[in-house]
This record gives sequence, C-alpha cells and structure tokens, in this order.
Amino acid sequence: MDRTKVLILGAAGRDFHNFNVFFRKNDRYEVVAFTATQIPGIDDKTYPPELSGELYPKGIEILPEDDLEEIIRERGVELCVLSYSDLAYDTVMHMCSRVNAAGADYMLMGTRNTMIKSTKPMIAICASRTGCGKSQTSRYIVELLRDMGKKVVSIRHPMPYGDLAAQKVQRYADYADLDKYKCTIEEREEYEPHIDRGSIIYAGVDYEAIVREAEKEADVILWDGGNNDTPFYHPDLMITVVDPLRPGDEISYYPGETNVRMSDIVIINKIDTAYPEDIEEVRANVRRIKPDATIIDAASPVTVDDPEMIRGKRVLVVEDGPTVTHGGMGFGAGYVAATKFGAAEMIDARPYAIGTIKDTYEKYNHLEDVLPAMGYSDKQVKELEDTINSVDCDVVVTGTPIDISRVLKANKPVIRVSYDLEVIGKPDLKTEIERFFQ
Repeated sequence: MDRTKVLILGAAGRDFHNFNVFFRKNDRYEVVAFTATQIPGIDDKTYPPELSGELYPKGIEILPEDDLEEIIRERGVELCVLSYSDLAYDTVMHMCSRVNAAGADYMLMGTRNTMIKSTKPMIAICASRTGCGKSQTSRYIVELLRDMGKKVVSIRHPMPYGDLAAQKVQRYADYADLDKYKCTIEEREEYEPHIDRGSIIYAGVDYEAIVREAEKEADVILWDGGNNDTPFYHPDLMITVVDPLRPGDEISYYPGETNVRMSDIVIINKIDTAYPEDIEEVRANVRRIKPDATIIDAASPVTVDDPEMIRGKRVLVVEDGPTVTHGGMGFGAGYVAATKFGAAEMIDARPYAIGTIKDTYEKYNHLEDVLPAMGYSDKQVKELEDTINSVDCDVVVTGTPIDISRVLKANKPVIRVSYDLEVIGKPDLKTEIERFFQ
C-alpha cells in the first residue's frame, strides 16, 4: 500500500512530538519534511536519523513555512498536519486555505493520539496564551507539593533549537547544565527559576524517553507547559491559566480553548492589573465552555530590590521575548515595574536595534516601548547586547525570568524584576492540590 505523504507544520516542539508518538513507526505515512516558523534559524536543519527511526534512515528535512505551497507541489504532499500553537483561529483557517488550495488535506491532531501516560501522578500547567503566567504558577505548585513532602520533577515543553540529537533527553539541576546544553535565552527563562529553587527540570525532544527518566526520581511530575500548547502527557490534574489583559483570547486561540475545556482548575491571573469588566468577561467565558472547572483568582505582583534605581530615571525595558512577540502582548512585567516604581520615561529601542533585533521589530510592529529579549543564537545574543548598550538611557529594567547578566554584558545598571503568583481569596490552590491527593 502506498504511504500517505505528510508535511508537518511546526516550530521545533509540538511538530517533533507529534512525529515521535504517531508517525515515527507508522508505515501508513511518509513524512517528507517539517516546516518551521516563529523561531528564527531552525528552518535549515534536519531532524536527525538518531531520532527519526528506521523508516527515515537519512533523517527528515526542516524547510521554511514560507515555501509551503511549493513544498506541497514539488513533494506530492497529500496531508499537512498543523503542529504548533498560540494561533488565532483566523490564522489556523488561513493556513488551511493555503494547504487546501495547493491540493492537500489539513489535519489537527487530538489528545488521544498525542498524550503519553505516566506511571506517576501528573499535574499539567497550561494556558490560553503565551505569557499568561504558567511559569510562576508552576513554581507556586512545586513549592506546595514540596511542603506536602512530595519529590517533584518538572518536565518543560520543548525548545530544541540546537543539536537535536544531543537534546533527546535533557536534565537540568544547576547552572552548569544550562551551559552544557548551550541554552538560548528563551530556554534559560524557563529553566533558571526552577534551578534557583533547587528543583529538577527535564526537557528535550523525545518525551517518551524523558518521562521514563523523570519517573525514576519523582513522586509526582509537573508538566510545565509552553506556548499555550496542550499537554504531551495525560494529566491527572489539569490547570489552565487565562489572562484578563487579553479578554476573549481564551475562546479564540488554538489550542488555548482546548486547554480551558480540558481543565479541572482555571486560574484567572493578573487581576491586579486588569480592568474589572475584562476579568468578568474572561470569567463568563470560562464558565460557559467549562462550567465544572474550579475558578481561582490570582495576581502576579512585581517587585525589585531597589525601586529608587528606577524612580525618575530614563528606562529601557527588556521583556520576555515570546510574551511580547508571538504572544502579542505590548508589554510585560518589566514595563509594569517601571511604571509602578516611577520611571520618568520609557526609551524606545527601535532606533538603536540592529540585525535580527531590528528584524524582530519589523515582524512584530506592535512593539514600541519594550525590547524583546531575543537570543536564539550566539549571534542574536550579541546583537541584543549591542542594541542594549547603544540605547541612551539611565538604567535597564528587565522583566525576563532570568538574570540576563549571565548571558550578556550591559554598559549600564540592570534592574531585575521578580514576580510570583499570589492566590487571592477562595477557592485556593493549596486546598485544591490537597484534595487531589486525598
């Protein structure tokens, strides 16, 4: 029987996972290529034979999504599988139209064929959009579980932008591991906060192999989701974070609405900075599509060590990259802190941007008063450093979850913003987590 020719549309994460769990050993399909988007510099690689399996002894090409129609025609593609996330519904269907017009079928994979079952209790933290507050929620729950005497191991949604074969299974326990795996800024933003708390976190490419390693040292596993993707593992408790700063996105983004509909608990975060009417809109949407979910209110208050370093100063705000790029936010924790602590002026970094940083501003033209912390390669980190050092300002306020001075050298003071989840009122997470284990 002829194998169906498949093109997997991705962004170096969900695409590889869908291949590994469904297509890798499936002789009914022939995956002719992956396409790449969202993440710069990954569209000229190959998914290596060490990971692609016996059906693909030469590996699988990764090609630019911009060439989608040409790839479909030249390679006889019959089926395109959308395998990345944080997409508005109209974007999902525009992609479908491109695929259909080129002659191929279009597929969205469900959870039954993509979730792996763990032998340990699995708590999943997901979101309706990038930048809702998954990371601080994960840290909060890790502390709750440790206080209960549980040994917790976290598994992070993938960000494999380097040597894919070497990144099959990664275990992070200290800062040396970040250098060992040559982590990008985005990876450090997710791993460093766990390391700071003495917590172990796994990531990589092959999530079947990853969970089997994590199970060896855990009482409970926490899925620290990313990019509003659905969990790679079957959750025993599903928690989804939603964002009232972007009301309506919880029912209009793929697959964020899926996460809300799967949830046992929905956390409405950032209620300290959102308008009351937007909070109530989000609450009503959640109650309508998932009426049996427990809804918990929370805030993410920002703090800095020395507010006087900001007050009255001309400030460059550097924000978590994914949140303000494909996450669509115009600002993040850095901007909130600069405003809260009395900055005199936010300096626009666009006139100073060079190289790929300038390209990022052109692609995400909603950004004005913040600089996204892009750092997917050594070259891009250097361009970020040069941009920061060229800006005429008094101080840099950084809202990324990492100590950015570990990866670049700034020629002006850098103030790091901290933010943690603060649960407000009842019901509360502690009670719900205790009920889960009871």
